[in-house]
Amino acid sequence: MGFSTYAALLPELRDAWHLSNAQAGVIGGMFFAGYVVTVSYWTALTDRVDARRVYLAGSLIAAAASVGFGLAAGGFASAIFFQVLLGVGLAATYMPGLRLLSDRISGPGQSRSIATYTSFFGIGTALSLAAAGFIASSAGWRMAFVVAAAGPVISGALVFLLLESMPVSAPKKTTTALFPFAAWREVLRNRAAAGYTAGYMAHCLELFGSRGWMVAFLAFSASLHAGDSFPWQLPAIAAVINLLAVPASIFGNELALRIGRRRWILLVMAGSGSCGILVGSAASWHWLLVLALLIAYSMLVMAESGTLTAGLVAAAPPEQRGAAMGLYSLLGFGGGLLGPVVFGAALDAAGGSASPLAWVVAYAAIGAGCLAAPLVARLMRP
Repeated sequence: MGFSTYAALLPELRDAWHLSNAQAGVIGGMFFAGYVVTVSYWTALTDRVDARRVYLAGSLIAAAASVGFGLAAGGFASAIFFQVLLGVGLAATYMPGLRLLSDRISGPGQSRSIATYTSFFGIGTALSLAAAGFIASSAGWRMAFVVAAAGPVISGALVFLLLESMPVSAPKKTTTALFPFAAWREVLRNRAAAGYTAGYMAHCLELFGSRGWMVAFLAFSASLHAGDSFPWQLPAIAAVINLLAVPASIFGNELALRIGRRRWILLVMAGSGSCGILVGSAASWHWLLVLALLIAYSMLVMAESGTLTAGLVAAAPPEQRGAAMGLYSLLGFGGGLLGPVVFGAALDAAGGSASPLAWVVAYAAIGAGCLAAPLVARLMRP
């Protein structure tokens, strides 16, 4: 519930704290810095500790960070601190939660369950956007962060109390270093696991870069409309767009099972990178066309998400699954860290947020990895 609070309020906080677009993007990216630095530790810890306990710890950290942002954040430095702490909380819940799920389901149902899990992450981010916009409009932005803390508290209690404990299978000599390089080397020797991990990094850079700046883009688009413009609050529109994109991950995984994971992933990545550039070019168009393009773009960005994750889980041997998921998530959300920063820096470098061309450049910057994916995959194929 606190995942998209800052993104929903980015235009307001950027102006209130007199931030540049690059600084506003850095604050958004610092969420993922906290995630990246700690996710491998938390995920590897599930190889030797009850994952429910890891999940509960992360939930409490995320709740504390959300309350802290609402009560104490007052500018660039303090916002970064609490965003990093929020990322630490997500690191201890998202992939450990996936581990809890994948350990309890096997066979053909595992791929579908994983795709559903990643899709519900999209539902959560959409609700986060909607709640932040609604609460901030009536009670102020600080209360939006405070109320968001209820989400992780409830989720931690549900997981810890309603899931039965399972025995851990890793040997006692297993380490839980922040960066288990030896285990990662073993994972990267698995060509399929390495490929899914690289693809996830490019996917997350585009996904979180576009989500982090969606409300700001809608605000820019609205400023170009002389007549009728968007009929709802901009965070609410962003929330609906994210919700409409959720089924794309589930249905995308079903299509991938039929035509092949590799083919589906490369087709979708090329499509999303191209559509992002079109979105950036369409800011001055009628608001209905802008929304239609944003919906299509969001669906394309999400369409390979579940397929990438299911592929990684299937490719990693059970004894390496925790380390593989930790590296996958670390590099993926490392891309998520870069996404908002790259977008904001590209905006500033190309003329600022008042320039229509700058938005095209920004969307092209976050989509470059996905556009290059088919060529890279062709060159690297044995």
